[in-house]
Amino acid sequence: MTDTPHILIIEDEPVTRATLAAYLDQSGYRISQADNADRAEAILSLDPADLLLIDINLSGKDGLQITREQRAQSEVGIILISALTDDVDRIVGLEIGADDYVCKPFNRRELLARIKNLLRRTTQLRHINHRTIRFDGFVFDIVARQLRGPDGQTIPLTRGEYEVLRVLVRHPGEVLSRDEILLGFARRHDSASERTVDVLIKRLRQKLGDDIKATRFITTSHGEGYVFTAAIG
Repeated sequence: MTDTPHILIIEDEPVTRATLAAYLDQSGYRISQADNADRAEAILSLDPADLLLIDINLSGKDGLQITREQRAQSEVGIILISALTDDVDRIVGLEIGADDYVCKPFNRRELLARIKNLLRRTTQLRHINHRTIRFDGFVFDIVARQLRGPDGQTIPLTRGEYEVLRVLVRHPGEVLSRDEILLGFARRHDSASERTVDVLIKRLRQKLGDDIKATRFITTSHGEGYVFTAAIG
């Protein structure tokens, strides 16, 4: 086994596929190639990938269908490759679960930067998708809905406080708007509002011992929302 990220390129244009594979191989990644969905699925069944680069306009099962199916099975990173004229397909692709897209002809250095960023996020997401999340001495059991402090004592959370913390820790380092936080609630209440989020954030900060003047856990991004800034470990 190796820690080198595995990238599967699903592209039916041989020159584009080979050029991209060579570039990413030189950049230090482990690369597999497929020219259609059947070949891709055969590879994935034996050797799961960390990231998929999928051309939208594949013959047979197209890139959107592959994206939909793979997203239903896992949190693998997915970047769609599309032509400049595929605006609708790109939007649909993002809606059904793709993480990003690049347009042909693409800048290889830009693509590499997008791959690095996405792999960083998906690696972190796989880590925090476990039942228990740890940060700065705190232990947050998502399934049991229980938060324990550095002293081992349970910190009681209301349903709303639990929901906000769950959303934030699943997106560490990302600025989330108040509406995005609400949309992440397992059960959206009609009475919930952006003001509700502000109140719940204030309560969470108090329970975490967060100093509003020098926050360690939940930072306000003025005019945008909130970001969970503690390191997940």
